[in-house]
Amino acid sequence: MEKHLTLPITGMHCENCAAVITRNLKKMDGIVTAEVSIATEQAALTFENAALSENDIVEKIRSLGFDVVSADTEETARGEEFQRQKFLFRVGMYFTAPLFLMSMGRDFNLIGTWAHDTWVNWLMFGLALPVQFYVGWDYYVGAVKALRNRSANMDVLVAMGSSVAFFYSLALTIGFTRNYAELNGVSNMLDGAHVYFETAAVIITLIKLGKLLEARAKRQTSAALKKLIGLSPKTASLLKNGQEQQIPIEQVVVGDVLLVRPGESIPVDGVVKEGSSTVDESVFTGESLPVEKAVADKLTAATINQNGLLTIEATRVGSETALARLIQLVQATQQSKAPIQRTVDAVANVFVPAVIGIALLTFLFWLFFVGDGFTAAMLRLVAVLVIACPCALGLATPTAVMVGTGIGARRGILFRNTESLERASALSTVMFDKTGTLTGGELTLTDIIAGDGDRNRLLQIAAAAERGSEHPIGQAIVRSAEERQVSQENFDETRIENPTQNAAFTAVAGHGIIAQIGEMNVVVGNRALMQQHGILLEAFQQEAVRLQADAKTVLWVAVDGHAEGILAVTDTLKPEAPAAVKELRELGCDVTMMTGDNRLTANAIAKQAGIDDVLAELVPADKAAVIKKRQAESSGFVAMVGDGINDAPALAQADVGMALGTGTDIAMETADMTLMHGELHAIPDAIRLSRRTVHTIRQNLFWAFFYNVLLIPIAAGLLYPLSSAPQLLRELHPMLAAAAMAFSSVSVVLNSLRLQRR
Repeated sequence: MEKHLTLPITGMHCENCAAVITRNLKKMDGIVTAEVSIATEQAALTFENAALSENDIVEKIRSLGFDVVSADTEETARGEEFQRQKFLFRVGMYFTAPLFLMSMGRDFNLIGTWAHDTWVNWLMFGLALPVQFYVGWDYYVGAVKALRNRSANMDVLVAMGSSVAFFYSLALTIGFTRNYAELNGVSNMLDGAHVYFETAAVIITLIKLGKLLEARAKRQTSAALKKLIGLSPKTASLLKNGQEQQIPIEQVVVGDVLLVRPGESIPVDGVVKEGSSTVDESVFTGESLPVEKAVADKLTAATINQNGLLTIEATRVGSETALARLIQLVQATQQSKAPIQRTVDAVANVFVPAVIGIALLTFLFWLFFVGDGFTAAMLRLVAVLVIACPCALGLATPTAVMVGTGIGARRGILFRNTESLERASALSTVMFDKTGTLTGGELTLTDIIAGDGDRNRLLQIAAAAERGSEHPIGQAIVRSAEERQVSQENFDETRIENPTQNAAFTAVAGHGIIAQIGEMNVVVGNRALMQQHGILLEAFQQEAVRLQADAKTVLWVAVDGHAEGILAVTDTLKPEAPAAVKELRELGCDVTMMTGDNRLTANAIAKQAGIDDVLAELVPADKAAVIKKRQAESSGFVAMVGDGINDAPALAQADVGMALGTGTDIAMETADMTLMHGELHAIPDAIRLSRRTVHTIRQNLFWAFFYNVLLIPIAAGLLYPLSSAPQLLRELHPMLAAAAMAFSSVSVVLNSLRLQRR
């Protein structure tokens, strides 16, 4: 049996750390899938419960040098780690600031000749020592972990770069001077006793500052998800035997009756049993206007009861509530990797070893080929090591995805994974189902035309046949019969309660139903179904055409192979449909409507919505085939928008299946994207959001690659021969390189956060 698991991980510093954990987890027997994200700092796994235990996985991660915390203590653990890093940065500043000022003062002869005495080097050593091995100890630990696992990460670069500067300075300080060097024939390697303790200290302190700023900014990227998690109520007021008692939300079960007072959160998904009120549903819909609720209306967990006392019956609890499913979906999306990330991962796997190679070649080039001296070559080696930033590459995609999906969640737009987010940005065609998608889905029976004039009898037969149907049309017929109080006395003994277990009822997808009512064989459906059974329709043809021209759906009712009459139902277009269609066209998308309804009715509805391309009289399999054909013809991706069970094949076939949250569970489970509140304006909103998110990802990746491709050569001394280049760039000091590296990751995260303002 497969089990899904999400583990919060501490101790990761860059994308290479995440890659090491992912690679080693995938090697374990029993692991089905494993993804580790540096942005969320979590591992998402699927594993075979019989072959592997959760404890085995945790121990494996810890054996790699990282730690795993529980979901309950994650926030506390991360907060404590942030405070620890802040303390280390402060310690670094306390020692680095006087060290830096002393070094600069000596270099520019601002503090007197005493600054050149030998003891001053020892003082600098004393100030640099706690920075190197207390503040910077994490980098050594991280480097050892990485090398032990046959990989290299940012910690390796920082540890190597700062150590070279520190130990070179220490060697000079303890007597490895020019005179000693001359005795050994290496006088050309040591060209002075200038020490670089301040360089090592500033490198560590600046990078520590950059990681702090990065962590602070990353907290904002996950703010939307944390807000959703915080909305979940902790207790509920249970009514049992006339008594009210407060119970933990975990103890509520389906069928419990709960009391919700004004101002309280709805504890679980349910329906109103007693009372009426207005409810703030903005957490799901983004709409500030409250919604009127009365008996039998549905309620969603975490929405706010505003002004009336409500008694509700729980219908979904725990992980089945809309809020819990929303949180799970957002977490899964943020954890998944976008296709564009694959290129980044490939680069990240070789990035650090390549940088180390470039740094060594730089050192050898300037030392032996140019003959610029050991110190100059060493400084360039350090600059190359500390300016390279694999973190910016690793954060470019996941931070933008976290912000984008968080914005989507607040607006009721849920992406199943980052692949669907990326594909939605390249949509060229959007295909709509009609009933329940473009229209409200609340069908009403408007016309009854009976051949013998007995309208009640015709409705009575049709309602008895449709009693077991789940289709909106069948439900509309049954509801109308109940409202008109059409007698069912003659059919009680043959009423079909469960069509899935009764051979007397057959639903013909996209066409209608066939049922046995007493001794009568009843067929209710469209023209195609009647023709399949050889039923003549001429007697009602003229009336059918008239009704279809009025945008009504016509159903024939036949008994024992003879047409008895027709019924007409109508469904009104959603008020926002024309505006949504117009917005989609402005976004460059072609719009098509598909329906199983007849062409006359379909054309009438499409005209109201502003859609020119209409495909009518389709069965569910036809819709999937049409989408497959459009995919072959289209230069971009094809989306399908639907809400019903019969839309599932088309939703699965589409590049991006979009399900309305007001529709069936099967549609939502099949789709790549769910629009929680079912309003059509969310479709262009989702496309705009995905385009802006993908644009931000590309910006991040461009700057991350551009930064490394441009500054690594500069750090290596590429501009040194150009006398016209600024001196700052011709000889890039390691401290400036460290500052650039520290803020490159921060800039990527801040660019992702710009999505919130846009």
